[in-house]
Amino acid sequence: MSRETSHREHIGPYRLLDRVGGGVGVVHRAADPGGRDVAIRVLPPGTYDVAAMREVRSPYVVDVLDGAGDGDRPYVVSRFVPGRPLDEWLTAPLEGAGLHRMALGLAKAVAAIHRAGLTHGDLRPDHVLVVDGAPVVIDFALVPGEPARDLRAWAATVAFAATADARCLTAPDPVAVAGEAIPEALRPLLEAASGELATGDAAAEEQGGAPLTAERLADEVAALKPVLAEGARTSAPAPAAPSSAASPVREAAPPVPAPTAPNAAPTPGQDRREAHELAVARAWSRLLTAMVVVIAVGIAIAMPLAGIALSLAAVTVLRAGSDGAARAVGGAALGVVCAAPVAVLVTLGLAAISLLGVEVDPLGACAFGAGAAVGVLWAVPGARGPRRRLEEAFASVVRGPGRIVPAGIVLGVLALGAVVAAISLTPSLAPMYGLQSTLESSVARFQHAIQ
Repeated sequence: MSRETSHREHIGPYRLLDRVGGGVGVVHRAADPGGRDVAIRVLPPGTYDVAAMREVRSPYVVDVLDGAGDGDRPYVVSRFVPGRPLDEWLTAPLEGAGLHRMALGLAKAVAAIHRAGLTHGDLRPDHVLVVDGAPVVIDFALVPGEPARDLRAWAATVAFAATADARCLTAPDPVAVAGEAIPEALRPLLEAASGELATGDAAAEEQGGAPLTAERLADEVAALKPVLAEGARTSAPAPAAPSSAASPVREAAPPVPAPTAPNAAPTPGQDRREAHELAVARAWSRLLTAMVVVIAVGIAIAMPLAGIALSLAAVTVLRAGSDGAARAVGGAALGVVCAAPVAVLVTLGLAAISLLGVEVDPLGACAFGAGAAVGVLWAVPGARGPRRRLEEAFASVVRGPGRIVPAGIVLGVLALGAVVAAISLTPSLAPMYGLQSTLESSVARFQHAIQ
């Protein structure tokens, strides 16, 4: 799939930057009028309830910001989430607190979508982005669906997270495929959600039960936190299932008790606090990533060869984490192709300032050219992936003031030191002093030639 997008193309007030995904329509990374990153999904002709999508509020569901729900070119604008799809992020089965966090976040996401009168319709791992270990559900309400199908998709996705086995996503009974990988305490809820589609509301009423809802599901998953956090699989007694397709007689589900500490289900206030913490973590992760880029540019100006080599290695390694080794090397090579002309142009441009009577050190011009090249390596359109990986790493560190302050101080001091070094130190291309002498004399000859 091509990732190229013309930077001159617009959809409404949004300037398209990169094509980043497919699925229902095509997804572009874009910039809003204020320069902030957004994601735009251009949809097939139809009618989409964008107004209702914007009413969905949860830290576990992407924020829909704008859009056009009908016409020849409907589209939805959402916040750009710096996360990786669950099926790419998951490298080993989740257990304990990690599995509980995933199951609860997905249940809360489905509940928030249902509260707005919508359904997801196509919940699956590639529609779940993971940020700091927490899920953020995207692409909801784009295809027809029903609440029971969302619950079954929740069960299949949680079973997949607990096993890393893709068969859970297509099997008629994902819980059976998952087997003992599902904690005993969580199993009844997955069985109930899996059977909800087949059983249906009418059958539930005939059997004297109540249909399972996403809201109840989220409450009951939240109550399992102490059990799952300990990693218990079989020792803890399992709660009665709110519904079960496997049982011949479906008993009436007990009412959900009022939450009490320490098993209290999160309140709307807690959800808002979680959303605020996620927003703060994302903002700081972007700032810390920017500091890393400043440090990289400063090192490249003070020590051009070492700085370029370090940045090239870092970008390649970060890119390999999401694109694979072969594509990472190809992307790094493309970055070098883009950075080399910039280095030459910046070097010659600074040297040409001597025409104005300003004395420009030839070696300094070469050093700032190297710094510009490193800036391109981190900022070229294809380098968004490495920066996003850095943001994800920082987001896992800066949750809470106790971590934000030390991380900010350390990187802030390093960034300031890099800037001071770039301005005050004499650049060095050690150990390639012959190359240093050649570049310095070449730029000096250029300066004499244009005077």
